[in-house]
Amino acid sequence: MSWADRILAADRTAFLAINGAHNATADIWMHHISDMRTWFPVYALFLVAIKWRWGWRGLWWSLPVVALMIVCSDTGSVLLFKDTVQRLRPCHAPELQGLVHLADTDRCGGLYGFVSSHAANHFAIAAFMAGVLQRKPWWAVLVLFGWAGVIAYSRIYLGAHYPGDVIVGALYGMAVGGLFFRLFLGIHQRIGFA
Repeated sequence: MSWADRILAADRTAFLAINGAHNATADIWMHHISDMRTWFPVYALFLVAIKWRWGWRGLWWSLPVVALMIVCSDTGSVLLFKDTVQRLRPCHAPELQGLVHLADTDRCGGLYGFVSSHAANHFAIAAFMAGVLQRKPWWAVLVLFGWAGVIAYSRIYLGAHYPGDVIVGALYGMAVGGLFFRLFLGIHQRIGFA
């Protein structure tokens, strides 16, 4: 067995362990955690935090930067990964039929799952906001990445992604978020927000 086969086998085993540890209450919670609409108040809070830290001009400049960041993380997760790698989601994988618990049957998603767009987008937001807050308060980075991690975990629990899908999606998202915070910082250094 090659190292790639061993990694894929470990990914399937980890997926089955996470997805298999289900109950009715967790099914409901994970459905809501995975639903982007649940987080609209949090996204609004992030805008308030940007205004608080960088002022009104910083907030206005952040809007196109964040919009472009989400387009890049979301579209990139599809074009660079899903359409290229074409790894079936666990809920579509023939070898896992009958083994996957679909807590939310309408949430399986498209045919391919590598990488998780949920993980890419939310880790991009978390990385961007970590830069925006600049460790003030000190625990903000832990909360931001914990929040993104819970959302990514929900995708495994719901049967839509393997752990590897969300791990690589998270790494991709953090890279995108970091780059776009650098862009935001560059705009600030060039024109100032005060």
